[in-house]
Amino acid sequence: MDYVFMTDSDSDLPYDLKVKYDIPVVYMPYAVDGKEYLDDLGQALDHKTYFDAMRNGAVPVTSALNKATYLDYFEPILKEKDLLFVAFSSRMSHTIEEVYAAREDLLKKYPERKFIVVDTLSISGPMTLLVLKAHEMYRSGAPMEEVAAWLEQNRSRAQGIFTVDDLKYLKRGGRISPAAATLGTMLDLKPIIMLDKDGRLTSVAKVRGRKKAINYIVDKSVELMQDQKESIALVMHADVPEEAAKLRDTMQQKFPDLEIRIDNVGPVIGAHCGPGTIAFVFMGKEREM
Repeated sequence: MDYVFMTDSDSDLPYDLKVKYDIPVVYMPYAVDGKEYLDDLGQALDHKTYFDAMRNGAVPVTSALNKATYLDYFEPILKEKDLLFVAFSSRMSHTIEEVYAAREDLLKKYPERKFIVVDTLSISGPMTLLVLKAHEMYRSGAPMEEVAAWLEQNRSRAQGIFTVDDLKYLKRGGRISPAAATLGTMLDLKPIIMLDKDGRLTSVAKVRGRKKAINYIVDKSVELMQDQKESIALVMHADVPEEAAKLRDTMQQKFPDLEIRIDNVGPVIGAHCGPGTIAFVFMGKEREM
């Protein structure tokens, strides 16, 4: 290919697929108990150890990359080839501004090159599905502009329906107030979280109890599913493998022709949602919000 397809680890791209398709990935930083890591898709710190640390009181901290780091990732590529970079949602971080700044510098230095950045308006599993479909086009020889156009036209169809197990992690990240977390815990309320059209994670409902929350995920997925033969779907989980397996079995009964993988919520979104987070992720109808 005359260009390189690249993404970042906030996609929670499964490591086996990263290796299988040889997808270059920008690793995002985080820290646990003062020790710094790069999110290398569960290799340096496996997902179970990470979430067990959270259960035991660790408070992970996520941070953004600066322009200099992006230059280190991008320049070796731009010296040789054009670049398509598939980025996580600009609505969740200012990181993409550093990407744009690095691109501007590099295109001045290498004016003969093309460098396209696509804001997926997604993160975690929904972003993974966009990356996998776009990379399939890339492997088939589609031009960079065609792949970028498909991503921009279909990014709002990447659906992820999440629920969390413990509200303290949303409170810690400032996503709900201490009073709301206390009341919600007393009432056993479980928020249902989805991506909106602008690429933000938004609470769309609250139900009482874990079982009702997972039933909501099932029912909403059935409502929003469009073509079960179009691509794979994902059950994403933060160290609740038994529940993930049950959810996959349920969804497989609903969509018998759909390939459904079980994969891990990564450390970045996991830092905000906490252990016990579970989601169903699929390409469906356009986001409603």
